Parts: sequence; C-alpha cells; structure tokens
Amino acid sequence: MKKEVVISVRELTKRFGDFTAVDRISFDVFRGEIFGFLGANGAGKTTAMRMLCGLSFPTSGSGTVAGFDVVRSGEKIKRRIGYMSQKFSLYDDLTVMENIRLFAGIYGLSGADTRTRAAELLSRLDFAPERHSLVGSLPLGWKQKLAFSIATLHRPEIVFLDEPTGGVDPVTRRQFWELIYEAADAGTTVFVTTHYMDEAEYCHRVSVMVDGEIRALGTPSELKRQFAAGSMDEVFRILARNAKRGE
Repeated sequence: MKKEVVISVRELTKRFGDFTAVDRISFDVFRGEIFGFLGANGAGKTTAMRMLCGLSFPTSGSGTVAGFDVVRSGEKIKRRIGYMSQKFSLYDDLTVMENIRLFAGIYGLSGADTRTRAAELLSRLDFAPERHSLVGSLPLGWKQKLAFSIATLHRPEIVFLDEPTGGVDPVTRRQFWELIYEAADAGTTVFVTTHYMDEAEYCHRVSVMVDGEIRALGTPSELKRQFAAGSMDEVFRILARNAKRGE
C-alpha cells in the first residue's frame, strides 16, 4: 500500500545575506512516521524546521506540510501541527492546568474538549497531584513530558520536536521516547531534531544535515550498512568529518 506523504520538500533553501543556512534540501515524510532530522549545532536543522512550521519564509524552493504550501499557507500549517522546543515550550510562572488551558485555547479547543483532554493528559502522565503546581517547580524531565503532551493536545497531524530531550537524563529520555511512539502508533507524524545520535536508532528514518545540506537519508539500518558503521554515532562522525561550520 502506498504511503501517504504529509511533508514534501524540494530544493528548499534559506539564505541570510551571503550565508546559506539551508542549501537545497529535498525529502518526503510519511503519515505516522518518526522522522529524525539530525545534525550538529549550526547544521541548519532548526532553520529548516522553522520554514516547515510556517515561522520563516524560504529564499527559494518549495514545500508542503499537511497539504499546505510553506510559502503561502503558513497560518493554516500552524493550526494543523504541534510544536515543542527545548528552549521554549511552557510558561514556568503558570500552573500545569493554566498551561493546559492556555494552549488549548490557542489550539481552538472547546471548553468541553479541553476538560476531557486535560483529564486524559493528567491521568496518562500521573500528573493529577501536580495540576495546581507551577510548571517552574517541576523537574526538567516532567516538564518535557508535559510539554510534549500539551503540544499534541489538539491531536495534530504532525508534531515538530526541536531537540526536545536536551539536558534530560537517559532514563527520562527513554520515557519521553515512549510518548513519541504512542503518538506515532496513533497516526501522528513526528518530526524530531536531535544531536543525540543514539536517538537516531529510535526513528523510522533519519536524515543527516551537514553544513546546511542533507548528506544522508534512510533507515538507521540502511545508513549503517551504507557507511559500514556499527552505530549512528559512527555514521554521523563519518559524514561530519569535513564539516566547515562549527557549533
């Protein structure tokens, strides 16, 4: 059966003056897929993600997300995706429930849907005792799991995760990835950037960006065979060996 394409990119490019941050990248992502967008800091992956989320206009090239053009339909894309960043996801000075209500309103959920989905979220994460706790008082791992659950509160077709597990301990990272698998099993496409190469092993397919270009694309097994490597970390080191950009 033919896979349904939910993200399609062709020759997508972003320049800032003389600097080319993203250089003619092309790829497709399928419904329900966990797609890893890998690269060192400065490789261009966050800039590319911002274009796909309708937050930045490409200099040239084309792309569609959930069937909408990244140049002309940024606002429609924003309503159909979830987004979580390591740097900003939740408001620390609001409680857990206040954050849930705030983002439910931004996503356009009705009062009834907000109450239902909030109850489901709190139960799934075992967060009911923390519903009135300030988010800023929660451990980092708890914050990240809550942020992911809120990013998917409106049941988006696609959720974009920008280095979501940065600074999180290995046990919490594994628990976070269990949430990602649950979302993908339910049909949500997960587009995740990371510089943790062990997380690449959890993805259905991965691309590796170096100096703004996609230098490799395939399943982890395919890439390890292609580069005669024992791990994705080794694949990345081979590809990044001649990178010109620093962190």
